[in-house]
Amino acid sequence: MNAYIEENKDRFIQELLDLLRIPSVSADPAFKGDVLKAADFLREKLAQAGAENAQLFETAGNPIVYAEKIIDPALPTVLVYGHYDVQPADPYELWDSPPFEPVIKDEKIYARGACDDKGQTYMHVKAFEAMMQHQALPCNVKFMIEGEEEVGSVNLATFVKENKDRLKADVIVISDTGMLANDIPSVTTGLRGLSYHEVEVTGPNRDLHSGLYGGAVANPINILCKMIASLHDENNHITIPGFYDDVEELSQEERAEMARAPFSLEAYKKALDLPDVHGEEGYVTMERNSIRPTLDVNGIWGGYTGEGAKTVIPSKAYAKISMRLVPHQSHEEISALFQKHFESIAPPSVKVVVKPHHGGEPVVTPTTSAGYQAAAKAMEDTFGKKPVPVRSGGSIPIVAMFKSELGLDTVLMGFGLDSDAIHSPNEHYGIFNFMKGIETIPRFYQHFAQLHQAQA
Repeated sequence: MNAYIEENKDRFIQELLDLLRIPSVSADPAFKGDVLKAADFLREKLAQAGAENAQLFETAGNPIVYAEKIIDPALPTVLVYGHYDVQPADPYELWDSPPFEPVIKDEKIYARGACDDKGQTYMHVKAFEAMMQHQALPCNVKFMIEGEEEVGSVNLATFVKENKDRLKADVIVISDTGMLANDIPSVTTGLRGLSYHEVEVTGPNRDLHSGLYGGAVANPINILCKMIASLHDENNHITIPGFYDDVEELSQEERAEMARAPFSLEAYKKALDLPDVHGEEGYVTMERNSIRPTLDVNGIWGGYTGEGAKTVIPSKAYAKISMRLVPHQSHEEISALFQKHFESIAPPSVKVVVKPHHGGEPVVTPTTSAGYQAAAKAMEDTFGKKPVPVRSGGSIPIVAMFKSELGLDTVLMGFGLDSDAIHSPNEHYGIFNFMKGIETIPRFYQHFAQLHQAQA
Protein backbone atom coordinates (compact mmCIF):
# COMPACT_ATOMS: atom_id res chain seq x y z
CA MET A 1 0.00 0.00 0.00
CA ASN A 2 2.85 2.40 0.76
CA ALA A 3 4.12 1.84 -2.79
CA TYR A 4 0.73 2.90 -4.16
CA ILE A 5 0.75 6.00 -1.99
CA GLU A 6 4.23 6.96 -3.16
CA GLU A 7 3.42 6.27 -6.83
CA ASN A 8 0.37 8.52 -6.62
CA LYS A 9 1.96 11.23 -4.49
CA ASP A 10 2.00 13.87 -7.22
CA ARG A 11 -1.64 13.22 -8.12
CA PHE A 12 -2.73 13.37 -4.49
CA ILE A 13 -1.00 16.74 -4.10
CA GLN A 14 -2.46 18.12 -7.34
CA GLU A 15 -5.94 17.12 -6.26
CA LEU A 16 -5.43 18.91 -2.95
CA LEU A 17 -4.25 22.01 -4.82
CA ASP A 18 -7.46 21.88 -6.88
CA LEU A 19 -9.52 21.78 -3.68
CA LEU A 20 -7.52 24.65 -2.20
CA ARG A 21 -8.25 26.80 -5.24
CA ILE A 22 -11.93 26.82 -4.27
CA PRO A 23 -12.48 29.80 -1.90
CA SER A 24 -15.00 28.07 0.37
CA VAL A 25 -15.27 30.85 2.98
CA SER A 26 -18.33 30.08 5.07
CA ALA A 27 -18.37 33.40 6.95
CA ASP A 28 -18.97 35.50 3.82
CA PRO A 29 -22.19 34.96 1.78
CA ALA A 30 -20.32 36.20 -1.31
CA PHE A 31 -18.54 32.82 -1.40
CA LYS A 32 -21.68 30.68 -1.14
CA GLY A 33 -21.25 29.24 -4.63
CA ASP A 34 -17.67 28.28 -3.91
CA VAL A 35 -18.67 26.59 -0.65
CA LEU A 36 -21.10 24.42 -2.62
CA LYS A 37 -18.41 23.72 -5.23
CA ALA A 38 -16.02 22.46 -2.53
CA ALA A 39 -18.70 20.17 -1.12
CA ASP A 40 -19.37 18.67 -4.52
CA PHE A 41 -15.64 18.24 -5.16
CA LEU A 42 -15.32 16.07 -2.05
CA ARG A 43 -18.49 14.11 -2.82
CA GLU A 44 -17.10 13.27 -6.25
CA LYS A 45 -13.65 12.30 -4.96
CA LEU A 46 -15.13 10.03 -2.28
CA ALA A 47 -17.25 8.28 -4.89
CA GLN A 48 -14.24 7.86 -7.18
CA ALA A 49 -12.25 6.41 -4.28
CA GLY A 50 -14.84 3.66 -3.82
CA ALA A 51 -17.29 5.06 -1.27
CA GLU A 52 -20.99 4.27 -1.59
CA ASN A 53 -23.97 6.56 -1.05
CA ALA A 54 -21.75 9.59 -1.61
CA GLN A 55 -24.16 12.50 -1.42
CA LEU A 56 -24.80 16.02 -0.17
CA PHE A 57 -27.29 16.45 2.65
CA GLU A 58 -28.92 19.86 2.58
CA THR A 59 -29.14 21.84 5.82
CA ALA A 60 -30.45 25.27 6.69
CA GLY A 61 -26.93 26.44 5.79
CA ASN A 62 -24.19 24.65 3.89
CA PRO A 63 -24.52 20.98 2.86
CA ILE A 64 -22.91 18.07 4.65
CA VAL A 65 -20.92 15.62 2.54
CA TYR A 66 -21.73 12.04 3.50
CA ALA A 67 -20.35 8.77 2.15
CA GLU A 68 -19.79 5.27 3.47
CA LYS A 69 -18.31 1.87 2.79
CA ILE A 70 -19.89 -0.96 4.75
CA ILE A 71 -17.94 -4.12 4.04
CA ASP A 72 -19.47 -6.19 6.87
CA PRO A 73 -22.04 -4.99 9.43
CA ALA A 74 -20.41 -7.28 11.99
CA LEU A 75 -17.15 -5.31 11.80
CA PRO A 76 -16.49 -2.09 13.73
CA THR A 77 -17.22 1.25 12.06
CA VAL A 78 -15.05 4.38 11.94
CA LEU A 79 -16.80 7.72 11.48
CA VAL A 80 -14.49 10.32 9.92
CA TYR A 81 -15.32 14.00 10.50
CA GLY A 82 -13.77 16.96 8.72
CA HIS A 83 -14.74 20.32 7.27
CA TYR A 84 -14.35 21.86 3.84
CA ASP A 85 -15.07 25.48 4.76
CA VAL A 86 -12.20 27.86 5.52
CA GLN A 87 -11.54 31.06 7.39
CA PRO A 88 -11.66 34.40 5.54
CA ALA A 89 -8.28 35.19 4.00
CA ASP A 90 -8.25 38.84 5.05
CA PRO A 91 -6.00 40.78 5.20
CA TYR A 92 -5.02 39.75 1.65
CA GLU A 93 -2.12 42.22 1.50
CA LEU A 94 -0.24 40.26 4.17
CA TRP A 95 -0.09 37.10 2.05
CA ASP A 96 3.13 36.46 0.14
CA SER A 97 1.06 34.73 -2.57
CA PRO A 98 -2.70 34.83 -3.27
CA PRO A 99 -4.50 32.72 -0.63
CA PHE A 100 -6.56 30.78 -3.17
CA GLU A 101 -3.77 30.26 -5.67
CA PRO A 102 -1.79 27.56 -3.84
CA VAL A 103 1.96 27.45 -4.27
CA ILE A 104 4.57 24.99 -3.05
CA LYS A 105 7.64 26.50 -1.38
CA ASP A 106 10.21 24.66 0.70
CA GLU A 107 8.09 21.48 0.59
CA LYS A 108 5.08 23.30 2.03
CA ILE A 109 1.74 24.09 0.41
CA TYR A 110 0.74 27.72 0.96
CA ALA A 111 -3.00 28.47 0.72
CA ARG A 112 -5.98 29.25 2.91
CA GLY A 113 -7.27 25.93 4.23
CA ALA A 114 -4.06 24.04 3.45
CA CYS A 115 -3.87 22.71 7.00
CA ASP A 116 -7.24 23.79 8.45
CA ASP A 117 -8.85 21.62 7.36
CA LYS A 118 -8.80 20.76 3.67
CA GLY A 119 -5.34 19.23 3.70
CA GLN A 120 -6.05 17.14 6.80
CA THR A 121 -9.51 16.09 5.61
CA TYR A 122 -8.20 15.12 2.20
CA MET A 123 -5.63 12.80 3.82
CA HIS A 124 -8.55 10.60 4.88
CA VAL A 125 -10.01 10.54 1.36
CA LYS A 126 -6.70 9.43 -0.15
CA ALA A 127 -5.96 6.94 2.63
CA PHE A 128 -9.39 5.43 1.98
CA GLU A 129 -8.59 5.26 -1.73
CA ALA A 130 -5.33 3.44 -1.02
CA MET A 131 -7.07 0.89 1.21
CA MET A 132 -9.78 0.31 -1.37
CA GLN A 133 -7.23 -0.16 -4.16
CA HIS A 134 -5.59 -2.93 -2.16
CA GLN A 135 -8.79 -4.42 -0.73
CA ALA A 136 -7.26 -3.63 2.65
CA LEU A 137 -10.13 -1.85 4.39
CA PRO A 138 -10.33 -3.79 7.70
CA CYS A 139 -13.54 -2.22 9.00
CA ASN A 140 -16.47 -0.10 7.91
CA VAL A 141 -16.07 3.63 7.35
CA LYS A 142 -18.42 6.60 7.19
CA PHE A 143 -17.50 10.16 6.19
CA MET A 144 -19.24 13.29 7.46
CA ILE A 145 -17.63 16.49 6.17
CA GLU A 146 -19.33 19.78 6.94
CA GLY A 147 -19.13 23.31 5.58
CA GLU A 148 -19.81 25.43 8.66
CA GLU A 149 -17.09 24.57 11.18
CA GLU A 150 -15.51 28.00 10.89
CA VAL A 151 -18.83 29.67 11.77
CA GLY A 152 -19.76 27.45 14.69
CA SER A 153 -21.19 24.30 13.04
CA VAL A 154 -24.61 25.88 13.39
CA ASN A 155 -26.51 23.12 11.54
CA LEU A 156 -24.40 20.07 12.31
CA ALA A 157 -26.14 19.24 15.60
CA THR A 158 -29.50 19.14 13.83
CA PHE A 159 -28.11 16.82 11.18
CA VAL A 160 -26.59 14.52 13.82
CA LYS A 161 -29.81 14.37 15.85
CA GLU A 162 -31.86 13.55 12.74
CA ASN A 163 -29.41 10.90 11.45
CA LYS A 164 -28.33 8.93 14.52
CA ASP A 165 -28.97 5.58 12.87
CA ARG A 166 -27.06 6.59 9.74
CA LEU A 167 -24.13 7.76 11.86
CA LYS A 168 -23.88 4.73 14.12
CA ALA A 169 -20.22 3.92 14.63
CA ASP A 170 -17.69 2.74 17.19
CA VAL A 171 -15.30 5.68 17.12
CA ILE A 172 -14.97 9.13 15.54
CA VAL A 173 -11.68 10.26 14.02
CA ILE A 174 -10.86 13.92 13.42
CA SER A 175 -7.72 15.36 11.87
CA ASP A 176 -8.14 19.05 12.69
CA THR A 177 -5.41 19.33 15.31
CA GLY A 178 -1.64 19.16 15.25
CA MET A 179 1.40 17.45 16.65
CA LEU A 180 4.41 18.77 18.52
CA ALA A 181 6.91 18.44 15.65
CA ASN A 182 7.62 16.33 12.60
CA ASP A 183 9.98 14.22 14.71
CA ILE A 184 7.78 14.32 17.84
CA PRO A 185 4.37 12.84 17.03
CA SER A 186 1.53 13.51 19.43
CA VAL A 187 -2.16 12.77 19.87
CA THR A 188 -4.46 15.46 21.25
CA THR A 189 -6.34 14.35 24.37
CA GLY A 190 -8.15 17.54 25.33
CA LEU A 191 -9.63 20.69 23.83
CA ARG A 192 -10.70 23.96 25.37
CA GLY A 193 -14.24 25.20 25.03
CA LEU A 194 -15.27 28.56 23.57
CA SER A 195 -17.50 31.49 24.45
CA TYR A 196 -17.53 34.19 21.76
CA HIS A 197 -19.20 37.62 21.82
CA GLU A 198 -19.45 40.90 20.00
CA VAL A 199 -19.87 44.02 22.13
CA GLU A 200 -21.18 47.42 21.08
CA VAL A 201 -20.69 50.63 23.05
CA THR A 202 -22.80 53.64 22.04
CA GLY A 203 -22.27 57.23 23.17
CA PRO A 204 -23.79 60.18 21.27
CA ASN A 205 -26.38 59.62 18.55
CA ARG A 206 -23.92 60.63 15.82
CA ASP A 207 -20.19 61.21 15.28
CA LEU A 208 -19.19 64.52 16.85
CA HIS A 209 -16.50 67.14 16.24
CA SER A 210 -13.80 66.29 18.78
CA GLY A 211 -12.92 69.95 19.27
CA LEU A 212 -16.46 71.15 19.95
CA TYR A 213 -17.49 68.18 22.10
CA GLY A 214 -14.22 66.68 23.37
CA GLY A 215 -14.08 66.51 27.15
CA ALA A 216 -17.84 66.95 27.54
CA VAL A 217 -19.13 63.75 25.92
CA ALA A 218 -18.06 60.15 26.56
CA ASN A 219 -15.92 58.72 23.77
CA PRO A 220 -17.11 55.12 23.16
CA ILE A 221 -13.65 53.99 22.03
CA ASN A 222 -12.03 55.34 25.20
CA ILE A 223 -14.73 53.75 27.33
CA LEU A 224 -14.51 50.40 25.53
CA CYS A 225 -10.73 50.28 25.94
CA LYS A 226 -11.04 50.93 29.69
CA MET A 227 -13.72 48.27 30.03
CA ILE A 228 -11.62 45.71 28.19
CA ALA A 229 -8.50 46.58 30.17
CA SER A 230 -10.38 45.96 33.40
CA LEU A 231 -11.13 42.35 32.42
CA HIS A 232 -7.63 41.30 33.59
CA ASP A 233 -5.84 42.23 36.80
CA GLU A 234 -2.12 42.84 37.32
CA ASN A 235 -1.50 39.06 37.38
CA ASN A 236 -3.38 38.54 34.10
CA HIS A 237 -6.15 36.87 36.06
CA ILE A 238 -9.63 37.31 34.55
CA THR A 239 -11.74 39.55 36.78
CA ILE A 240 -15.25 38.38 35.86
CA PRO A 241 -16.92 37.29 39.14
CA GLY A 242 -17.47 33.53 39.22
CA PHE A 243 -15.36 32.92 36.10
CA TYR A 244 -13.03 30.43 37.82
CA ASP A 245 -15.62 28.70 40.04
CA ASP A 246 -15.73 25.49 37.98
CA VAL A 247 -12.22 25.47 36.55
CA GLU A 248 -10.51 22.09 36.78
CA GLU A 249 -7.27 22.42 38.74
CA LEU A 250 -4.72 19.84 37.72
CA SER A 251 -2.57 18.22 40.39
CA GLN A 252 1.16 18.84 40.61
CA GLU A 253 1.68 15.29 39.37
CA GLU A 254 -0.47 15.95 36.29
CA ARG A 255 1.33 19.22 35.61
CA ALA A 256 4.68 17.47 35.95
CA GLU A 257 3.56 14.85 33.42
CA MET A 258 2.59 17.65 30.99
CA ALA A 259 6.00 19.24 31.45
CA ARG A 260 7.65 16.13 30.01
CA ALA A 261 6.51 17.16 26.54
CA PRO A 262 9.43 18.72 24.62
CA PHE A 263 9.22 22.52 24.62
CA SER A 264 11.78 25.28 24.09
CA LEU A 265 10.74 28.68 25.39
CA GLU A 266 13.52 30.39 23.45
CA ALA A 267 12.48 28.69 20.19
CA TYR A 268 8.84 29.62 20.92
CA LYS A 269 9.74 33.29 21.36
CA LYS A 270 11.99 33.28 18.31
CA ALA A 271 9.33 31.73 16.08
CA LEU A 272 6.86 34.47 17.07
CA ASP A 273 9.46 37.27 17.22
CA LEU A 274 8.54 37.97 20.86
CA PRO A 275 10.79 39.72 23.36
CA ASP A 276 9.06 37.76 26.13
CA VAL A 277 5.99 35.64 26.84
CA HIS A 278 2.89 36.83 28.65
CA GLY A 279 0.11 35.22 30.63
CA GLU A 280 -1.49 34.22 33.90
CA GLU A 281 0.83 34.39 36.90
CA GLY A 282 1.76 31.01 38.37
CA TYR A 283 1.61 29.01 35.13
CA VAL A 284 4.12 28.25 32.39
CA THR A 285 3.50 28.78 28.69
CA MET A 286 2.37 25.23 27.86
CA GLU A 287 -0.14 25.38 30.72
CA ARG A 288 -1.42 28.83 29.82
CA ASN A 289 -2.28 27.73 26.30
CA SER A 290 -3.93 24.43 27.19
CA ILE A 291 -5.22 23.85 30.74
CA ARG A 292 -6.03 27.44 31.74
CA PRO A 293 -9.00 29.55 30.57
CA THR A 294 -8.36 32.78 28.68
CA LEU A 295 -10.05 35.98 27.54
CA ASP A 296 -8.86 37.73 24.39
CA VAL A 297 -9.97 40.58 22.16
CA ASN A 298 -10.12 39.26 18.59
CA GLY A 299 -11.00 42.55 16.93
CA ILE A 300 -11.73 46.16 17.87
CA TRP A 301 -12.96 49.05 15.73
CA GLY A 302 -14.78 52.36 15.64
CA GLY A 303 -14.35 55.96 14.53
CA TYR A 304 -12.27 57.02 11.56
CA THR A 305 -9.52 54.69 10.34
CA GLY A 306 -8.97 55.94 6.79
CA GLU A 307 -6.07 57.91 5.36
CA GLY A 308 -5.24 61.25 6.91
CA ALA A 309 -7.06 62.88 9.81
CA LYS A 310 -10.71 63.21 10.73
CA THR A 311 -11.18 64.54 14.24
CA VAL A 312 -14.33 62.88 15.50
CA ILE A 313 -15.73 61.41 18.66
CA PRO A 314 -17.42 58.30 17.26
CA SER A 315 -20.97 57.40 18.06
CA LYS A 316 -20.10 53.71 18.46
CA ALA A 317 -17.22 51.38 19.21
CA TYR A 318 -17.12 47.61 18.81
CA ALA A 319 -15.05 44.61 19.83
CA LYS A 320 -15.12 40.86 19.37
CA ILE A 321 -14.13 38.99 22.53
CA SER A 322 -13.55 35.26 22.97
CA MET A 323 -12.95 33.13 26.03
CA ARG A 324 -11.33 29.71 25.88
CA LEU A 325 -12.68 27.40 28.56
CA VAL A 326 -11.36 24.35 30.38
CA PRO A 327 -13.10 21.22 31.69
CA HIS A 328 -16.15 21.79 33.91
CA GLN A 329 -16.71 25.32 32.61
CA SER A 330 -19.99 25.64 30.71
CA HIS A 331 -19.93 28.02 27.74
CA GLU A 332 -23.54 28.99 28.42
CA GLU A 333 -22.80 29.85 32.05
CA ILE A 334 -19.64 31.74 31.15
CA SER A 335 -21.51 33.65 28.43
CA ALA A 336 -24.11 34.73 30.98
CA LEU A 337 -21.42 35.76 33.47
CA PHE A 338 -19.57 37.75 30.83
CA GLN A 339 -22.67 39.61 29.65
CA LYS A 340 -23.74 40.48 33.19
CA HIS A 341 -20.28 41.70 34.15
CA PHE A 342 -19.57 43.65 30.96
CA GLU A 343 -22.87 45.49 31.21
CA SER A 344 -22.25 46.21 34.91
CA ILE A 345 -18.87 47.92 34.37
CA ALA A 346 -20.19 50.37 31.77
CA PRO A 347 -20.45 53.97 32.99
CA PRO A 348 -23.87 55.68 32.75
CA SER A 349 -22.58 57.88 29.90
CA VAL A 350 -22.80 55.02 27.35
CA LYS A 351 -25.09 52.17 26.37
CA VAL A 352 -23.72 48.64 26.00
CA VAL A 353 -25.05 45.72 23.96
CA VAL A 354 -23.50 42.24 24.23
CA LYS A 355 -24.28 39.89 21.33
CA PRO A 356 -23.35 36.25 21.97
CA HIS A 357 -22.03 34.30 18.99
CA HIS A 358 -21.13 30.60 18.86
CA GLY A 359 -19.68 28.59 21.71
CA GLY A 360 -18.79 25.06 22.70
CA GLU A 361 -17.87 22.87 25.63
CA PRO A 362 -14.35 21.77 26.59
CA VAL A 363 -13.55 18.05 26.34
CA VAL A 364 -10.99 15.54 27.55
CA THR A 365 -10.75 12.28 25.62
CA PRO A 366 -9.72 9.01 27.32
CA THR A 367 -6.30 7.55 26.57
CA THR A 368 -7.52 4.09 27.59
CA SER A 369 -9.92 3.67 24.66
CA ALA A 370 -9.31 1.39 21.67
CA GLY A 371 -9.44 4.47 19.45
CA TYR A 372 -6.65 6.31 21.25
CA GLN A 373 -4.51 3.18 21.50
CA ALA A 374 -5.00 2.51 17.77
CA ALA A 375 -3.92 6.05 16.93
CA ALA A 376 -0.87 5.76 19.18
CA LYS A 377 0.15 2.43 17.63
CA ALA A 378 -0.39 3.78 14.09
CA MET A 379 1.83 6.79 14.74
CA GLU A 380 4.47 4.63 16.35
CA ASP A 381 4.45 2.47 13.21
CA THR A 382 5.02 5.37 10.83
CA PHE A 383 7.09 7.78 12.95
CA GLY A 384 9.14 5.13 14.73
CA LYS A 385 8.36 6.46 18.20
CA LYS A 386 5.43 6.60 20.58
CA PRO A 387 3.34 9.77 20.31
CA VAL A 388 3.05 12.15 23.25
CA PRO A 389 -0.48 12.75 24.63
CA VAL A 390 -1.10 16.52 24.72
CA ARG A 391 -3.92 18.92 25.46
CA SER A 392 -4.66 21.54 22.84
CA GLY A 393 -5.59 25.13 23.47
CA GLY A 394 -7.93 25.15 20.50
CA SER A 395 -11.63 24.35 20.38
CA ILE A 396 -13.67 21.91 18.31
CA PRO A 397 -17.12 22.38 19.86
CA ILE A 398 -18.69 19.48 18.00
CA VAL A 399 -16.57 16.91 19.88
CA ALA A 400 -18.66 17.36 23.03
CA MET A 401 -21.82 17.25 20.92
CA PHE A 402 -20.75 13.95 19.33
CA LYS A 403 -20.33 12.48 22.80
CA SER A 404 -23.72 13.66 24.05
CA GLU A 405 -25.69 12.80 20.89
CA LEU A 406 -23.91 9.71 19.56
CA GLY A 407 -22.26 8.46 22.73
CA LEU A 408 -18.92 8.23 20.96
CA ASP A 409 -15.43 9.24 21.97
CA THR A 410 -13.35 11.09 19.41
CA VAL A 411 -9.75 10.42 18.45
CA LEU A 412 -7.97 13.69 17.61
CA MET A 413 -5.20 12.51 15.29
CA GLY A 414 -3.86 15.63 13.63
CA PHE A 415 -0.73 16.14 11.57
CA GLY A 416 -0.43 19.94 11.47
CA LEU A 417 2.18 22.04 13.23
CA ASP A 418 1.87 25.16 15.38
CA SER A 419 3.94 26.96 12.75
CA ASP A 420 1.39 26.30 9.97
CA ALA A 421 -0.23 29.72 10.50
CA ILE A 422 -3.82 28.51 10.47
CA HIS A 423 -6.35 31.39 10.52
CA SER A 424 -3.48 33.70 9.56
CA PRO A 425 -1.90 35.01 6.36
CA ASN A 426 0.45 32.53 4.68
CA GLU A 427 -1.24 29.44 6.10
CA HIS A 428 0.63 26.35 4.93
CA TYR A 429 0.85 22.58 5.32
CA GLY A 430 3.92 20.44 4.87
CA ILE A 431 3.96 17.87 2.10
CA PHE A 432 5.68 15.58 4.63
CA ASN A 433 2.70 15.97 6.96
CA PHE A 434 0.12 15.44 4.23
CA MET A 435 1.79 12.25 2.99
CA LYS A 436 2.58 10.99 6.51
CA GLY A 437 -1.10 11.32 7.36
CA ILE A 438 -2.09 9.27 4.32
CA GLU A 439 0.44 6.62 5.35
CA THR A 440 -0.66 6.57 9.02
CA ILE A 441 -4.44 6.51 8.67
CA PRO A 442 -4.63 2.97 7.19
CA ARG A 443 -2.52 1.77 10.13
CA PHE A 444 -5.10 3.31 12.47
CA TYR A 445 -7.86 1.28 10.81
CA GLN A 446 -5.86 -1.92 11.12
CA HIS A 447 -5.06 -1.43 14.79
CA PHE A 448 -8.57 -0.29 15.64
CA ALA A 449 -10.12 -3.36 14.04
CA GLN A 450 -7.78 -5.62 15.99
CA LEU A 451 -8.20 -3.82 19.32
CA HIS A 452 -11.97 -3.61 18.96
CA GLN A 453 -12.17 -7.34 18.27
CA ALA A 454 -9.91 -8.09 21.22
CA GLN A 455 -12.10 -6.02 23.55
CA ALA A 456 -15.36 -7.46 22.23
